[in-house]
Amino acid sequence: MQAIATTSGADDARAPSAWMMLLEGRALWEYGASLAAMPLLKNGPEGDGHPVLVLPGLAANDVSTYPLRQFLRERNLAPHPWNYGLNFGPRPGVLAGCIEHVRELHQMHGRKVSLVGWSLGGIYAREIAKAVPALTRCVITLGTPFTGNPKATNAWRLYEFVSGHKIADFERHEHIRTPPPVPTTSLYSKTDGIVAWQCSLNAPSRLAENIEIQASHFGMGLNPMALYAIADRLAQPEGKWKRFNAGGARKWFYKTGIDKTGPDQARTL
Repeated sequence: MQAIATTSGADDARAPSAWMMLLEGRALWEYGASLAAMPLLKNGPEGDGHPVLVLPGLAANDVSTYPLRQFLRERNLAPHPWNYGLNFGPRPGVLAGCIEHVRELHQMHGRKVSLVGWSLGGIYAREIAKAVPALTRCVITLGTPFTGNPKATNAWRLYEFVSGHKIADFERHEHIRTPPPVPTTSLYSKTDGIVAWQCSLNAPSRLAENIEIQASHFGMGLNPMALYAIADRLAQPEGKWKRFNAGGARKWFYKTGIDKTGPDQARTL
């Protein structure tokens, strides 16, 4: 089997330190910061009403993504929960059910579906996009470990316990590393206390990007910087995608690693 290329340092990455895990408590502060920033966020990028499927993280359910979905609804988008209860990993029928859900949303709205996945939910989002790329508009992942060392996370033991699968399953992990054939954005944080940030980096590609923000893992889907970036990505016209512009005032809040000479031009897909 041919190995999928990984980003520099991802295979040697280690799980975040105990100190970084303790800092995960700031997730409540991030939610409060989003509430305080909502008047500004409501003046941000606005969508075109297309459907968005939002998938929760490990051992989380649709309650955890409610604030994010409510924000997207206010940004003129049509967000939908995943409706599979607690996310306990690859259970029989769940991925197939999610794919069928995307087909139903596509038929209901007559539009391609964007996929937003938080942590483990991002793995589902990427796999759904690989299965039905013609129905997928874009993929956005939040702190999702899709490459590098599979044990470079402080949640791998919990994953094995609730899913019944070994984290080091080579064939499964190599498949996960394969990127979706649609525009893909990874939001990651170097202060993530659960997932090593190197494992959330897309390899260089004309259809992929990485956006660094300051956020905890548990608060990433509630963080005001993440909310703005998600809205910006989902506000792009269908069929035309360009990388996130981290220039101007945004440079104080975001890093992309893109050439500083200016934002990428729009790409017709």
